[in-house]
Amino acid sequence: MVKQTIQIFCRIKPTKGKKSLYEIDSKDSNDLITFSVPKDVSEGFINNKKEEYKFKFERVFNQDTLQDDVFKQVAEPVIENVLSGYNGTIFAYGQTGSGKTFTITGGPEKYTDRGIIPRSISYFFEMFAKKPEYSFTMHISYLEIYNENGYDLLDPQHQVSKLEDLPKVSLMEDEDNNIHLKNLSIHPANNEEEALNLLFLGDTNRMIAETPMNQASTRSHCVFTLHISARETGSATIRKAKLHLVDLAGSERIGKTNANGILLTEAKYINLSLHYLEQVIVALAEKNRTHVPYRNSMMTSVLRDSLGGNCMTTMIATCSIEKRNLDESISTCRFAQRVAMIKNEAIVNEELDPRLVINRLKREVDELKNQLSIANNGESLTGDLTQDEIEKLKVVIQRYLEDRDSDSSLNVGADMRKINFCFKLLKDMYIQMLAKSKIAPVSVAQNAPANFTIVDASHYDSKELKDLKDTLRQRDNEISILVGMLKKEKKKYDDLAQGKPAVHTLSGSGSSDDLPKEFTKSHPKRDILQNMSMGRQEAFEIFKRDYVGNQDIENQKKFLKKSYAEAKMLGEVINTARAKLQHLKSKSEQIYSKLEATNSLNDPRQNSEYESIRKTMEFEKENYRENFEKLKNLKTQIEHAQYLIEKSQVKLQKDFEIWWTEQCELNEQKQQQRLESNDQSRVESITSIPSTANSLSTSSRINSSTNSTLTNSYHTEKSVFDYGEIHKKLPQIESERNGAASNQKINLTGDSEIDADITAFINARKRIMNQMKPKN
Repeated sequence: MVKQTIQIFCRIKPTKGKKSLYEIDSKDSNDLITFSVPKDVSEGFINNKKEEYKFKFERVFNQDTLQDDVFKQVAEPVIENVLSGYNGTIFAYGQTGSGKTFTITGGPEKYTDRGIIPRSISYFFEMFAKKPEYSFTMHISYLEIYNENGYDLLDPQHQVSKLEDLPKVSLMEDEDNNIHLKNLSIHPANNEEEALNLLFLGDTNRMIAETPMNQASTRSHCVFTLHISARETGSATIRKAKLHLVDLAGSERIGKTNANGILLTEAKYINLSLHYLEQVIVALAEKNRTHVPYRNSMMTSVLRDSLGGNCMTTMIATCSIEKRNLDESISTCRFAQRVAMIKNEAIVNEELDPRLVINRLKREVDELKNQLSIANNGESLTGDLTQDEIEKLKVVIQRYLEDRDSDSSLNVGADMRKINFCFKLLKDMYIQMLAKSKIAPVSVAQNAPANFTIVDASHYDSKELKDLKDTLRQRDNEISILVGMLKKEKKKYDDLAQGKPAVHTLSGSGSSDDLPKEFTKSHPKRDILQNMSMGRQEAFEIFKRDYVGNQDIENQKKFLKKSYAEAKMLGEVINTARAKLQHLKSKSEQIYSKLEATNSLNDPRQNSEYESIRKTMEFEKENYRENFEKLKNLKTQIEHAQYLIEKSQVKLQKDFEIWWTEQCELNEQKQQQRLESNDQSRVESITSIPSTANSLSTSSRINSSTNSTLTNSYHTEKSVFDYGEIHKKLPQIESERNGAASNQKINLTGDSEIDADITAFINARKRIMNQMKPKN
């Protein structure tokens, strides 16, 4: 971004009439013009009117300045910026007849009188030829603002139609406050001749009239715009810039011109639009002004970017030095001083060429297709799937759904057709499953017992019911195993109380909490327990305590803790030695600098302190190396100990999983045997019931049999299991039937607290089973 004030220049019109007094001084890089206004004696001796008016410009062009000099000073820098991608504007301002059109467009008599517009066209094509590595294009538009209406000067109907019948150019504003001109044509210019023909065509269509101030006065504002685009060969970036060359209509005083009729109407519109332009200039010059009235006129709206926007702008103030026009010339210079206070923020207008981007993307797509074809052994990935491919995908999806492994994946290759088909098939299966799961709600029987709750399970699908049953079975297994282990622990404590030796040889005092943080933060035990239920966690802790390899794990942990303490101590010693070495080094450098400055390096009496420090440094370096080697070896031992601990814990987990699976299978087999035995005994008891008891409802029999089954499911026998390298026998829960079915008693561990917890769980399980199983 380039922040730059508007550059202002002044040009004095040659005249043969009576001249006013003026003076041009060149100071530094600027010119100063001074207008002298002598006092009029007729106004009296007391006259406080100002006699001198001084104005500073970038350059003041005197009467003898040629058109070529004006172009080089004013237009060439702006054109160079346009070729670099910045927008540019050059506009001429002054009273009517002061030489604005001559400066911008030029005179028709001599070739040397060409103005800024034709010279800019020639200069552009000259620069195009000097940069063959770039590809340039030029488009031209020519707008005329006459009586606050916009017209296209390059419209082919301009010469054959009346002005009021031509389509008017209207302003359109987008969301970013950018102005767009509707009904304004843009014509390409492939060479200098085509561009000049468009300029001449537009000039012939301009509104020109004879006034008392000028024989060929332009009665409208004109904006000639050159649209330049540049792209370097092989690059996808394209630079687009615009150059506005503006010829403003001249202001005039009606009292001097005595205009009437159409000339008077044109003069009012011209003066009004220039008044609005001055309002915009004043608003932009004020720092605290928040609103700038661009929309007051069409001309200020078109020049919005040129005044305080994304543009590099230059103004030429044309002055007539005739004595009768002195006031207007001073007013023009004042206007220029206000314009010079405006700052524009210009940026390079770059964008990606859409055609090149599209071609590049097409090439990338072709390359990716070729890579996919190679990855799929030359198989084509276009067209519809064949029937064989569809059948294979159905089989793959069916296997994927039947796989109970949560880590399984559905792999159909890098073919979007197959992926989309799999998604569609899964969606269809889900919709069908939802349709099948819609079951009518179950009605509650009027004669249902009060203690039997019927639950509407129609919103559960078969998969959810199966998952619930699996969860219940898993909890049953956990309780059976934990109760057996608790009974075993109770027996051990009873043996200890009677003076018998303990069965296990290692206490559970060993904990990873005693290890340093460097080890415990990645301890695998927490990862093992994280994915277990509470019951399995308790069983794992008891299993781990009696595990034969636990002694080795605890020994390794103790060694690891000791090694960490030793490593910490060595680290502190090494840090202390390093700090001491740095201090000695700094001190020796200071002493060496002093000895060198006094030329006493070879004097034994002077350098004794330096030699002593140097020997101390050698001794400290040797200690530092020894301690560092010890720390390095200790680090290797720590890493090896960590590896052994992790390996032992992985083996512990595997042994526990094997033992747990065996226990679950044994419990399921025994529960199945008990269920079959209970069913047989229930059939025999039903046959022996008197006929008067046949009035019992089906739901009551189911409730009673369910309670009996739940109670008998905890009748277990002793089982032998193997974990690690030893075999141990753990007693299981024994449940005996004492008396009738309604008075069953469960003999558990003998510990009142543990037995109370188990009984509460059994009662809760009964209630859940009663709620989940509806009445037949």
